[in-house]
Amino acid sequence: MRVFVILLFLLTSQSVSAQHDRVQTGAERLVGANFEQLSDATVGVIVNHTTLVGDEHLSNLIHASPEVTLGAIFGPEHGFRGTAEYGETVKDGVDQLTGAPVYSLYGPTKRPTMEMLENLDLLIFDIQDVGARFYTYISTMGLAMQSAAEAGIPFVVLDRPNPLSGNYVSGFILEPEMASFVGQFAIPIVHGLTVGELARMIQGEALLPGLDTLDLRVIPMEGWSRTKQWPDTGLPWVPTSPNIPTFETALVYPGTCFFEATSGSEGRGTLDPFLQVAAIDVDGQDIATALNKKTLPGVQFELSEFTPAPLGSMESAPKLNGQLLQGLRIRITDRQRYQPVETGIHILHAYYHAVADTDGFLTRPDWLGKLSGTSQLLSMIKTMTPDEIISSWQSEIKEFTEQSRAYYLYE
Repeated sequence: MRVFVILLFLLTSQSVSAQHDRVQTGAERLVGANFEQLSDATVGVIVNHTTLVGDEHLSNLIHASPEVTLGAIFGPEHGFRGTAEYGETVKDGVDQLTGAPVYSLYGPTKRPTMEMLENLDLLIFDIQDVGARFYTYISTMGLAMQSAAEAGIPFVVLDRPNPLSGNYVSGFILEPEMASFVGQFAIPIVHGLTVGELARMIQGEALLPGLDTLDLRVIPMEGWSRTKQWPDTGLPWVPTSPNIPTFETALVYPGTCFFEATSGSEGRGTLDPFLQVAAIDVDGQDIATALNKKTLPGVQFELSEFTPAPLGSMESAPKLNGQLLQGLRIRITDRQRYQPVETGIHILHAYYHAVADTDGFLTRPDWLGKLSGTSQLLSMIKTMTPDEIISSWQSEIKEFTEQSRAYYLYE
């Protein structure tokens, strides 16, 4: 009996400790306070399928609350329900559960219009991001901040974790001529900020114009620190988009996304997108062997044979559809040491110098520039080593890190 009691105590203590260590999101804090920060407002919410409080969607909880009125729903890329394909135009509609109008911010307009905001008292942003500059949710946030400023209404960010942690910052700072919807701000590829911190920096450093008068409010998390990657948060992973089904995918994505600019496959059309890549007539085993000799931190490489195929909303028309590929598989051995952008540069460089037709490999140089944030990467891949390329952005990263520290909400 005594052994049973001790065991029960240990299990209960571990459970309590796990609950104590669990991160509480800004949305959870807002709901837990019975929406008191919203002061009987009629609100618009920029949300998607990741906007959960426990098992409930924030929009449903707002709709059910007598303390606040749900006036409109705005959906980013992939739509309000998160099922639209990469790059697919999303249409307006009506939410069947709440009756609220749903406006697409990934169609004819990518920011709320004044007509959409006409009857709203404030605008809320609550979407789980992945921490990469070219993931478009933060572009949606920045443009919506501009709309809120123009309409003269507050903009409220309900903060959520940066899955990659707040300590890893890497990649080129966006050059002005490379600005696009996959790069709105002069920040690195991986910026190391939460969406709340990034919103503060966008306004504070005038990374977008017209935000001087914006009433920006951030409801911070509890329990998150800069050392925490997603598995340390205690929160379940909700696929942030159809091709980011796991945290491990989100971790490699900032580096292997470069393959979107090539004739090769970034693994779309498989159940492991971005975790495996390939190119025609390149032996994945040879690439794996060469990369393993570099002993890059936190990763091993191995041969991966895969055949891209249509997979519903994940990918209806993948590159190299139906072709058996001898590709490369990324195996994370230490997630805290793994460096996604640096690893991506090594992989891209290895493939570029292994293909017979280099011009035919980098088929979308403009897209490579937009993803990387610089017009120089193409020439760098041709003439420099991976380590030289990586060294080229270090001084900018140091400067950015010092600049962004003023906007930290967490240590």
